[in-house]
Order: sequence, then C-alpha cells, then structure tokens
Amino acid sequence: MMHSMTPSVWQLIIVLFFLSPLILGLIFMGPQKGVNLKHSNSGVNKSGYTGYCWTYFFFGFFVPIFRGEILIGVLHIIFSIVTLGLFQLIIPFLYNKQYTTRLLTNGWELNDTEANNQRARLKIGIGN
Repeated sequence: MMHSMTPSVWQLIIVLFFLSPLILGLIFMGPQKGVNLKHSNSGVNKSGYTGYCWTYFFFGFFVPIFRGEILIGVLHIIFSIVTLGLFQLIIPFLYNKQYTTRLLTNGWELNDTEANNQRARLKIGIGN
C-alpha cells in the first residue's frame, strides 16, 4: 500500500501550533526590522532591531550571545531551564526592544533615515 505525501490535518495542526508564537508575533508586532545606530563617542556603527524577534524564536539564547551580550545569553539559558522552556516562547516578543533600548541607554544613537528612526522610536516607545 502506498502512502500519500499529502500531510494530514493533524500534522498541519501540530505545525501551526508550534509556529503560532511566530505567526502571532508577526501579526501583532510586525516583522523584525533593523535600524542603524552609531556610538556617540567612538563613531562605531551597529544595528539595533525592532519588531518580533524571529531569530530568537528559532535560535533562542544564542541570539544575545551572537550580538555580544554574553551575560544576557547566560541568563536566558538559566531562565529557559527554570521555566522548562516557556521563557523561549515569551522572549521573542520582548528581546529586540530590550536589546535596542540597552544600546540606546549606553551611548548609542539612532543613525538611520528619518523614517527608520521614527519607526524605531515608535516601536521602542521613546520620544524624539
């Protein structure tokens, strides 16, 4: 007997269930978008991000580590273990805003087009 390669309804439901945080994040927060930042003292350029952190959804605590936030990444590992992984489903909704806010409070400034700067201000919740 040959099996069809068409996925069953239950397989589709399971996939949608596991992808639901990603889908909801994109619907309610919008896609992850970068904004250029410049350090006020050194002049070094870096990217900040706004919107739902799909990279965190897929790669978890590695995202802060790759962005240079080693301590934050270690804390995220601990929180993920303590919450049995629930933390990994919640933090993609928060991480981009937290990361960019940390940069902006540590000497970095928005340095993109006015439209991108304004979008970032709105998403982060800061004034002009």
